[in-house]
Amino acid sequence: MVAPLNDPEGGFGWNMGLIGAALATYYLFGALVAPITGMLGDRYGARPAMFACGVLYAVSMALIGSVSHLWQFFIYFGVLLSVTQSLAMVPILASVNGWFKQRLGLATGLLWASGGVGAAMVAPGIASLLDAFGWQTTFTAIGIAGGGILMLLTVFFRSKPSDMNATAFGSRADDPPEVFQSKEIEQLRLKVFNKAMRRTRAFWNLPTIHGLGCAGHGIVLIYSIPLAIEQGVSLSAASFILALISIFSILGRFVAPILAERMGAKPVMMSALFVQGITVLVLFWAQDAYAFYLFAILFGLGFGGEMSAYLVVNRQYFGTGPLATLYGFEMMGALAGHAIATILGGLAIYATGSFSPALVMSMLFSFAGVLVIYSMESGARILIPDWEDALPAEARSTPDISNRAVRAALIEQLDSD
Repeated sequence: MVAPLNDPEGGFGWNMGLIGAALATYYLFGALVAPITGMLGDRYGARPAMFACGVLYAVSMALIGSVSHLWQFFIYFGVLLSVTQSLAMVPILASVNGWFKQRLGLATGLLWASGGVGAAMVAPGIASLLDAFGWQTTFTAIGIAGGGILMLLTVFFRSKPSDMNATAFGSRADDPPEVFQSKEIEQLRLKVFNKAMRRTRAFWNLPTIHGLGCAGHGIVLIYSIPLAIEQGVSLSAASFILALISIFSILGRFVAPILAERMGAKPVMMSALFVQGITVLVLFWAQDAYAFYLFAILFGLGFGGEMSAYLVVNRQYFGTGPLATLYGFEMMGALAGHAIATILGGLAIYATGSFSPALVMSMLFSFAGVLVIYSMESGARILIPDWEDALPAEARSTPDISNRAVRAALIEQLDSD
């Protein structure tokens, strides 16, 4: 999308500073909205959020296709599409937590890997559509097709197993049935659970880590192609850098959650962030296309692993409670990190005339994330196992809590007999 907007002979002719400001607006507004979409996901479920996402996607993309002035691009892309992105990612990712009591790592890996496959497959197609049919037709068609598919799929999607009288994957025959509560009690449980989470260091550290990781790879994703072109690589050859990063990130996206579930999330997340940071060193000496391709392969593995294990670490720290709000805050950190990378990286390059300060900045962000992960609590035990103790008896759900009165009555009856 950047090339047509920047083309001086095209219909826009906007400079890179204005385009970068629009990208920063997208990330900043998305960061503000992500916690809200997380709370909506916890309260209403992922299904209505996904339907709203389909509607907004169709509208946003069609409006982007009609852009003729800069202020329109800021509103349609920077605001509307960022809301759409938050609605798409936050509730559905948190919904996976309720659908899988076991093999959450595999489910998360499949979900994130499918996103990588989609990016790798669709991006070349969009470029071809832009060349063949132009700006307006391309974005209108993508909006109608993509939004329509999303709305259609919500017919078959359910936010949680109880919505279709089913049980989560990995449930056992002796597991107690899910207790259905009134909306008032559900809201009270959500309030108490979130209050308990906010008292832990992990609640604040996880968004920070996501922000640092995204700032680290955001700089690379934005500026690796301009760096390659400066080194004499052609535009067509440089475009394969992002393609290779996307392709090899699929492996990292898929494997990291599985390993996190088996080995614990801390070492896996630390390793992925370290790989993401250390591989940037290749860019300081890259001179030809093949050196950039080697970097893309190595960096893609760390980049994919860094972003995909959060559902697993959330489960390890906070159990199976309503986690969409937490993931919303984590996405807020991620998008804020991208905004920081867009702004600071561009300023560093503009001020120095060199890409090196931005690359150093990328490495420092990633390594800072490693240090924050190292300082976190062990994921071997749930941090708030007794959060329901703050609830009134009628709002508690675990069998050893909700059935206390029944057991006491049975014991009393047995004693009398």
